Amino acid sequence: MDNIERVSVVLSITEVEASILLRHFHWSVGRVHDEWFADEERVRKTVGILESHVVPPSDDSELTCGICFDSYPPEKIASVSCGHPFCTTCWTGYISTTINDGPGCLMLRCPDPSCLAAVGHDMVDKLASEDEKEKYNRYFLRSYIEDNRKMKWCPAPGCDFAIDFVAGSGNYDVSCLCSFSFCWNCTEEAHRPVDCSTVSKWILKNSAESENMNWILANSKPCPRCKRPIEKNQGCMHMTCTPPCKYEFCWLCLGAWMDHGERTGGFYACNRYEVAKQEGQYDETERRREMAKNSLERYTHYYERWASNQTSRQKAMADLQQAQMQNLEKLSDKQCTPESQLKFILEAWLQIIECRRVLKWTYAYGYYLPEHEHAKRQFFEYLQGEAESGLERLHQCVEKDLVQFLIAEGPSKDFNDFRTKLAGLTSVTKNYFENLVKALENGLADVDSHAACSSKSTSSKSTGCSSKTRGKGKGSSRTGGSSRNPDDNL
Repeated sequence: MDNIERVSVVLSITEVEASILLRHFHWSVGRVHDEWFADEERVRKTVGILESHVVPPSDDSELTCGICFDSYPPEKIASVSCGHPFCTTCWTGYISTTINDGPGCLMLRCPDPSCLAAVGHDMVDKLASEDEKEKYNRYFLRSYIEDNRKMKWCPAPGCDFAIDFVAGSGNYDVSCLCSFSFCWNCTEEAHRPVDCSTVSKWILKNSAESENMNWILANSKPCPRCKRPIEKNQGCMHMTCTPPCKYEFCWLCLGAWMDHGERTGGFYACNRYEVAKQEGQYDETERRREMAKNSLERYTHYYERWASNQTSRQKAMADLQQAQMQNLEKLSDKQCTPESQLKFILEAWLQIIECRRVLKWTYAYGYYLPEHEHAKRQFFEYLQGEAESGLERLHQCVEKDLVQFLIAEGPSKDFNDFRTKLAGLTSVTKNYFENLVKALENGLADVDSHAACSSKSTSSKSTGCSSKTRGKGKGSSRTGGSSRNPDDNL
């Protein structure tokens, strides 16, 4: 309403016309002003705000409706800026139908096929039913959020809040009043310091069938007859395919089991397979299976830790809520300390929740970090390890060390020490994770800069030695092995 009123005052038009303009230009007040003052006539024609009637007003006692062609007195006829006359009954049916068809009703035009005059919310307020007005207003509000580049709905389930984004900080993580944090750019949950592209690939990988295929390749073999994948779930090499196939074969060499027995190594070995393997017949198959197994194990390593931190974060959020609802009041009574002086416990939980989120996404970052960049990987794992170690100490302190003060009979002399310890761990852990986030957002550039400095230093030393040798002239022969005294080795 503020935007509508501002445009209405500046352009000297009605609020209905101002709302039509704003919807057309995606609720950008600045763009409306620019376009209007650049070419008012063009904007009016494009948007459908006509300055004069297409059909001149009539003084007749009866007018003919352009839809049903019945004659009505002027008070039963309505029109928009174009002046095309339609009876209120036809208008009501037309508006009702378009509102029930969806958000397109916001771009409603005159019923005359050749006319582009816009229909504003004043006509809806006058002729639509209460339910239809409510639906229209809901679409109107949605258009303000969804068409506005600076606003988005909070993606949390059941949340009706919208976020007004202020650009310029370089950080796309935003928090809603419902406490849900998400990325403004991709609307996934907040994932700093990992970029949106990595998050998209990771989420797709977690939901895709590629890992299922890797598991099948790594842990099964095709039945030699029906080619369906078979998993070996017992120790024996004697395999029987499921009905209707029921083919019996050897797990190792995939040959018919009737050709096997004691002479081929029994139930737990296969001489034919060993011989064929030595001849190289199974090299490619084994290599593919081994690659699939390694790929699956690597993915599982990162996914388990990603999921584990997500679970820990959810548990920490529940513990924070419990601390706010019950524990602080209880602790205040037990330790004779006002709740305002116990905020350090809530700060610790909030820090844990944030750190669990960051740590979770570092595992997605690590999965896509190229294997050949050994220096970057070592630096990343060092920073991640330091941050994780600090987080575990903080989490254990606030989760377990706090219990003794909650169950104590009265004030404890150790509580002040606990306060100091927890506040210190919160600060240290925050610093660890700030360093980790900064390093990952810079693409671990510190590794490259250190390598460049090291290379430059080595090059300078090498150049200095050679220039010194050349500077000595004839004396340079003293550096050769033939002119050295054997006693110099002593």
